[in-house]
Amino acid sequence: METNNTSSAPGAGPDPRAQRAALLRNPAVRWLMAGSAISLLGDQFTLIALPWAVLTLTRDPLTLGLVTAMVGVPRAAFILIGGAFVDRHSPKRVLMLTKHANTVLLALLAAGMLGGWMSLPLLCALALGIGLAAAFSIPAGSAMLPQVVAPAQLPAANGLLMGLRQLSMFAGPLLAALMMAALGRLLPERGDAPGLALAFGLDALSFALSAWTLARVSTRPVEAPSRQAVLQAVAAGLRHCWADRPLRNFLLYGALVSLMIAGPVQIALPLLASGTPGLGASAFGLLVGLHGAGTLLGLTVAGARPHWRLGTLGLTVLGIDAIVGLLFMPLGRIASVWQGAALLLPIGVLGGFVQVMVFSWLQRRVAPAMMGRAMSLFMFIFVGLAPLSAAATGGLMRWVSPATVFTSAGLLLVGIVMLSLLPAGGMRGMDEARPVPLR
Repeated sequence: METNNTSSAPGAGPDPRAQRAALLRNPAVRWLMAGSAISLLGDQFTLIALPWAVLTLTRDPLTLGLVTAMVGVPRAAFILIGGAFVDRHSPKRVLMLTKHANTVLLALLAAGMLGGWMSLPLLCALALGIGLAAAFSIPAGSAMLPQVVAPAQLPAANGLLMGLRQLSMFAGPLLAALMMAALGRLLPERGDAPGLALAFGLDALSFALSAWTLARVSTRPVEAPSRQAVLQAVAAGLRHCWADRPLRNFLLYGALVSLMIAGPVQIALPLLASGTPGLGASAFGLLVGLHGAGTLLGLTVAGARPHWRLGTLGLTVLGIDAIVGLLFMPLGRIASVWQGAALLLPIGVLGGFVQVMVFSWLQRRVAPAMMGRAMSLFMFIFVGLAPLSAAATGGLMRWVSPATVFTSAGLLLVGIVMLSLLPAGGMRGMDEARPVPLR
């Protein structure tokens, strides 16, 4: 959600550095940014610790996939309802409630791992709660910012939040990996339990601190939202997106890409790290952190060179995805961190570059009155299909190796790109466009 305003027309508006300086003179913005930075950093600790906690309780890859799905499925299934709930209540109030809920859930995870009484059913229940809370916190966070800053400041504010998110994706996994490795050396008889407990505990603390900072954020009064029934609004958004052929083609293509990539990254990568001599939990954290660093670099390049294209926008997306598919194929055969870094770093760079281009295209393509629903559908596709891909990958890995999974995923991605290059695929002609009018 932080990346919704990552582009602007060159030369339009005030100097971005002056806008950022003006933003940070606002105490409400400082409190909001500080809380976001703390919470985003804590999230990365759980991103590393949760799959490793599952692997300490069971070595079953299907179970790892199911637990990952328990976070993602409720988040995707209820995100539209969460958005409607936020529209009818204060975003600040909803966001505060989700922060308190996450504090309790993560504190229970930390206590269970430290005390040795964490069971797989309890871990699944807590993962389900975390996913459900995210379904409300994501729309609440996106609706919060317009109540804190003026409309003209939204691009700069979103840019700051996007940068904080990507920095957390780089620093958080690295810190988590170093911390877990240090505790593992200090308390070898306890295994990974102390490091996991500390990771969950620090994330719980991050939610508590960000709730404290959120309480100090003053908001501006806004116009009362529309009272259109939720299901009617959702149906109208779906009809509009389906009628827009380029948008429909892209969303269908994106759904296929999400199915190919999400599961191997979420399931096969931690299993590869846990089963490869010389890797382990710390190496897994380093690899995830390096991927985040690549994404940050890709976002920076896209911001500095927003008009870089391989012909049309569609051809650029397809070309980059083909390279990602080729880089995916050897990922399951890495034997050291540097080999994984040589593949995951450029994958992150390419992914970050595409992220900016796609969000910018969506913002220009979709009419303002339909923007929220179109972006919700975009998030639903990429957030909702990821846990399904993770569950399928976990089941598949009962019979196949990580090397087979990564090779197959890369081949399938390249195959999807090749099919999309055909005239019937509809992607190669995707290019910059003005908003499509509502019907």
